[in-house]
Amino acid sequence: MTGRMQDLRQRMLDVCRAMNATGLNSGTSGNLSVRLDAHRCLITPSGMAYDAMSSEDIALLDDEGRWSGPYRPSSEWRFHRDILKARPDIDVILHTHSRHATALACLEADIPAFHYMIAVAGGDTIRCAPYRTFGTQELSDSAILALAGRKACLLAHHGLIVLDRSPERALALATEIEHLCAIYLLARQSGPVNTLGSAEMARVLDLFRTYGTPQFPDADLVRIPADEQTGTDINH
Repeated sequence: MTGRMQDLRQRMLDVCRAMNATGLNSGTSGNLSVRLDAHRCLITPSGMAYDAMSSEDIALLDDEGRWSGPYRPSSEWRFHRDILKARPDIDVILHTHSRHATALACLEADIPAFHYMIAVAGGDTIRCAPYRTFGTQELSDSAILALAGRKACLLAHHGLIVLDRSPERALALATEIEHLCAIYLLARQSGPVNTLGSAEMARVLDLFRTYGTPQFPDADLVRIPADEQTGTDINH
């Protein structure tokens, strides 16, 4: 086993265990895949408790549905394969049955722009894909449509899918969306929830393109040049 593959397997295992330890998932539900190359991915095995899993138990799957490993891939292998094929902009798919996201998925409705952080999923809503039986091609097709131009979607009466570039970033995104779902459910208890307009969400989405980078636009924030930083006392 190459060093890169072993590293990816261990990172996947760490993320799966963190997912359950933080309450984002429970039992053997949920699954995770990571792209290896244009035709193959690593994917968690079916029906195995994450605490009992070793990194070697993670299966290798190709885009023709052929697999290798000690245990068969997740029953949701079809949407992992198909999403990776359809979305060259991402490398990781994380699926959870997190409590608040799944509760909203049972309402069969998109999550609107009630909070600007909805933009973390790549749009002004988080769509809810119509219900389809787990593990089927119909579910995969439904998920791909709901994920068009997005990094996350709900699956009606099922759970949440998030997409990102690394296992750790996918976990962070799923955690953020679960937190947003909890807030939205809480807000709904007081009545109808106001939402942000499309113009404001377009502005937020534009800002998110450079959020966390030196390119983030803010003309009033000026970085001190390196040759002027020595001896600077920021407390005065």
